[in-house]
Amino acid sequence: MSLDAAVREAARSTPDAVAVRDADGPVTYAELDRRSRALAEELAARGVGRGDRVVLWAPKSADLVAATQAVLRAGAVYVPVHGDAPAARVRALAEDCSAAAVVASDGRVPALAGLPAPAGVLPLGLARGPVRGTALPAPAGDGDPAYILYTSGSTGRPKGVTVSHGAALAFVGWAAAEVGARPDDVFANHASFGFDLSVLDLYAAFRAGASVFLVAEDRAHDPHALVDLLRRERISVWYSVPSVLTAMVRRGGLTEHPAPERLRAVLFAGEPFPVRYVRELAAWTGARLLNLYGPTETNVCAFHEVRAADLERDRPAPIGRAACGDLLEVLRDDGAAAGPGEVGELVVAGPTLMLGYWGHPPLDGPHRTGDLVRVLPDGLLDYVGRRDSMLKVRGHRIEPHEVEAVLESHPGVARAAVVCAGSGLEAALTAFLVPAPGGAGALSVRRHLVERLPPGMVPDLIRFVDELPRNANGKIDRAGLTAAAEQMTNGEAP
Repeated sequence: MSLDAAVREAARSTPDAVAVRDADGPVTYAELDRRSRALAEELAARGVGRGDRVVLWAPKSADLVAATQAVLRAGAVYVPVHGDAPAARVRALAEDCSAAAVVASDGRVPALAGLPAPAGVLPLGLARGPVRGTALPAPAGDGDPAYILYTSGSTGRPKGVTVSHGAALAFVGWAAAEVGARPDDVFANHASFGFDLSVLDLYAAFRAGASVFLVAEDRAHDPHALVDLLRRERISVWYSVPSVLTAMVRRGGLTEHPAPERLRAVLFAGEPFPVRYVRELAAWTGARLLNLYGPTETNVCAFHEVRAADLERDRPAPIGRAACGDLLEVLRDDGAAAGPGEVGELVVAGPTLMLGYWGHPPLDGPHRTGDLVRVLPDGLLDYVGRRDSMLKVRGHRIEPHEVEAVLESHPGVARAAVVCAGSGLEAALTAFLVPAPGGAGALSVRRHLVERLPPGMVPDLIRFVDELPRNANGKIDRAGLTAAAEQMTNGEAP
């Protein structure tokens, strides 16, 4: 079975049902199917076939959804690039994956002139063209690649996570069943198509014959606009990173009015969610609150539904237990399995694993996530942090997420991010804090830390900011904060 089968099936069974809504209005399954077919025929006519890579570069729209389906129908692999990405990045990724073609919004086609793609650069508007009924390649199989998502690499070069149809379907099937997806649902698609959260939004909706509302990139970080669309579009399933939900609570007035009756599930993933805002959500809505966990290499491999006991913790909710049929193992540094209370690296095996990184050997065996987790007495897993984010300050190994969790347990701190500036004896741990209503003083915060952490983990510098900077996926921009901290330690104004 291929990932694009759900749209084709819905177009046959419920052609007049709304598949996608964007700023231009609703698009039915029949129309989405027609646009996908038209562009798929154009791709095939230009020689794009099974296994070829096609880069997609356009703002989110129903036509861009059609483009993802068109690429899959041609038996090819879609490579989504954020709509705001510069042309230079598009060129770099297209060359890295040896793209056969690029589909770009009509006005961007000239910016890619001379790109070495055999099938050329196609305008997205071709999705509005006629369906000629020409033959398409045979559908891809479970083991064939469906899409490539580029993520930041530890070497400084992006890595192309290559996901098969079977791996994507294993996750989508689990997700649709877990949230009880049904035809009358409206999923909110907040994430860009180049971020793995979007896979649930789009394909769980299509699997159920439901509809998905596309949140435009230019509204994605406007908390008032997000709260408004949550109500106006009658969203029933919301999925985003915690930073976005936090902004909706703090600055968008999300919890100041009764929760929409149609809201059934609020899902979050990608970073720890401060428990104070989970408490606010739980008090505001009866919707299920689900913490999903997983690196891009596995999409989601663990999940936890927030319970009353979780709201009494100082730390974010656990990441829980295995999902999607995956197998989880926690290994200590000595290679032995971690027991209750112990911390180790999470290792994942199972059906949602990627094929590998594009241009590198296929994945052979389980995936070492680089994430550190703690095994709780009841077998649930607590996220501790990443091996590669472990800081070393004057000989002390420090996991910043652990310090951040203590900071966010202070009643006067809304959000926290901890980075390290400098090296050796000059290294300084710096905490950037967003104050909660009523504010907090640095002395009070420092006293709170000293009472809960060993001396080596207490930040040297504390700076209050209005907001924490975020990257295109809505996660905290730690590189930007580190640069600001470097300026502070050098006596410069950040």
